[in-house]
Amino acid sequence: MGYVDALQPQIRQATESDHEAAAECLALAFADDPAWAHLIPGSSETRAERLLGYFTAEIANLVPEHRELWMAEDGCGAAIWGRPGRWRVPIGRELRVARPMTRVFGRLMPLALWTQMRLERHHPRDPAHWYLHYLGVEPRSQGRGIGSALMAPVLDLCDGEEVPAYLESSTERSRVLYERNGFDLTGTFAMPISGPPVREMWREPQG
Repeated sequence: MGYVDALQPQIRQATESDHEAAAECLALAFADDPAWAHLIPGSSETRAERLLGYFTAEIANLVPEHRELWMAEDGCGAAIWGRPGRWRVPIGRELRVARPMTRVFGRLMPLALWTQMRLERHHPRDPAHWYLHYLGVEPRSQGRGIGSALMAPVLDLCDGEEVPAYLESSTERSRVLYERNGFDLTGTFAMPISGPPVREMWREPQG
């Protein structure tokens, strides 16, 4: 069933048939992102191709057991959430995608692993919270309120059940979007090897 608001784009929880479209839109959304440019140098076109492999593997491996996937009805945006108490993915599950991830990152695979460990080290341990792992909207569809709409179903759940939420923001533009949706900047740290800043953001339930 879709999440419908007369003033916002229609959003719904994805099914397995949506996985390919979700991977494609996330790859396009992050093709020019500074954090991903640090991990996958080169042109945005080449990066988008590798990110397609990354998100295809991530979604297939984590949804629905460890992540929830939400989609804009027209496929131009996607959000991946970790449920309270289950944000950390078991190492055995991560090892399942070692081969495709090595193809994605190539010689920079150690940097990707180092980055993941740094993200995990900064991740709040408690209280239980929803974790917005990824949120992306295709460039051609940005500026239409789709990002806020993609967050709305889970943020409404957070407010109704009085559960906080956490995310990392890789750009100032996304920081502003998240602040409009109730998140506060709580800290900043740099990605390894002189990488760009990552902004830690936390949202208390609102009522």
